[in-house]
Amino acid sequence: MKLSILFGGASFEHEISIVSAITLKEKLQTFDLTFIFCDTDHTFYKIESGSMKATTFSRGEYKKMPTLSLVKGGFMQKSMFSSTEYRSTVLNLIHGADGEDGTIAALLDFYHLPYVGPRVAASVFSYDKRYTKWLCEAKDIKCVDYEILSADVQKDIKLDYPIIVKPARLGSSIGVSIVKELSEFDYALDTAYEYDKYVIVEPFIQGVKEYNVAGYMSEGNVHFSIVEEPQKEEFLDFEKKYMDFSRSESVLRADITKELEQKLTNTFAKIYTDMFEGALIRCDFFVVNGEVLLNEINPIPGSMANYLFEDFTQVIKELSQSLPKKNSIQVDYEYIHSISSAKGK
Repeated sequence: MKLSILFGGASFEHEISIVSAITLKEKLQTFDLTFIFCDTDHTFYKIESGSMKATTFSRGEYKKMPTLSLVKGGFMQKSMFSSTEYRSTVLNLIHGADGEDGTIAALLDFYHLPYVGPRVAASVFSYDKRYTKWLCEAKDIKCVDYEILSADVQKDIKLDYPIIVKPARLGSSIGVSIVKELSEFDYALDTAYEYDKYVIVEPFIQGVKEYNVAGYMSEGNVHFSIVEEPQKEEFLDFEKKYMDFSRSESVLRADITKELEQKLTNTFAKIYTDMFEGALIRCDFFVVNGEVLLNEINPIPGSMANYLFEDFTQVIKELSQSLPKKNSIQVDYEYIHSISSAKGK
């Protein structure tokens, strides 16, 4: 099966997208893979499989490789006297801005490329943590309490300390701080505002139980990964999450009751359905006093959360064969012809 892995992008998470792509090269060896790197200037490069290593990008060696352009249905490599087209399902592996904010989804839709990944609406509601909270309210899904702050408007918060401060539109724990008292708050805000003008403030829940579930839809049914209980210190910082993006070995199933597992998967399905079809996502949940709360939606999880599935190759095959169909618009110019006819032209 042919598959194009699209990675890179103009994002603070550019490098971890590279790490994810290198990991998937090893996980999807049975696929006929094409690697397409998006530089921060939005130039596309075709990367040979043998060059899929971190130094190819850190040393700028990719700039000597063929550039690609988008055409209807695929990518094209042009040479002096000929051109080559690459037509296959695209796996959107661009983390953060570009990949998760809807930009790439819109571009692939515009050029009629089939792709694994969140569609535009799903990207919008999962990339911006403010919109995720509002999505929860609309779908009657319980989430962690929150307040929204803006760099343009000064206001006091009502939440009790300790709190967690995070940029609204960024992942991988970048710019995130735990604030235990008022004297630490301004510094945490300054840190978050370096990355985004909007900030989410949430209560920091001591000793909270956290569980991760990934899943996708195939043939009309949502299929779930195992439930993972991530091992962490105070919270998953950038360094820990960075290492997670290269994970390829399966993790242990969380030691939880069937009842709790059912609650987690039911909530996942409620989030996924009618929004994330065509994507493999991971949801991170908190469990407080037996109540399941959504913490975050990861629309393009690190290394596609391959470590949560027993047969990841089969997962990607099933998902690739169950992508949403985009309506084809037929224009017959009947309206313009009727006007022209009425005017006698």
